[in-house]
Amino acid sequence: MLDTALRIVRTEGADRLTLGHLAASAGVSKPVAYDHFGTRSGLLIELYRWIDTERVNAFRDAMATGNRSFEETAAMLASAYIDCAADMTDEFHSVGAALAGSEEKAAVFQELLDHSVQMFAAVLKPHAALPAEELERRCVGLVGAGEALSAAVVRGKLDRVEAAGVFAPLIMGGLDERKA
Repeated sequence: MLDTALRIVRTEGADRLTLGHLAASAGVSKPVAYDHFGTRSGLLIELYRWIDTERVNAFRDAMATGNRSFEETAAMLASAYIDCAADMTDEFHSVGAALAGSEEKAAVFQELLDHSVQMFAAVLKPHAALPAEELERRCVGLVGAGEALSAAVVRGKLDRVEAAGVFAPLIMGGLDERKA
């Protein structure tokens, strides 16, 4: 059903995504959709998480290929994070906007930030001589910086290239005790 929900968001917009419309489009009864998601907010939250998981997995796969220097890794991580977080045209942000004002969204957003921290730690671990706990703490700060830079892109204060150009040295500086 999430595949169908994503197709609805892509072709018709998030406002058209209701449990009734999802049920009809997926060829299931309304009770099946309601039993599975509970509410429209429940559907939107599950779709939001699912899209994020797909994006994180694709990013991890891309980062896992090849042997990159620390500088190349930082530049790629910075660019990919800014591009993803500042992209206001995709379904992730459409679904997020549909959830605006929801108490549940705040909890889900924190969950997604936590996933980003874990992703940063996994990507940067080969370049860090820090204990795992310290690496994770530093990645919390790096994700916060990435969010702030992405917000500046969305507001038109920086372009994506400028933001990534600022972010990459922050990533490198954040791991000043990295392996040589």
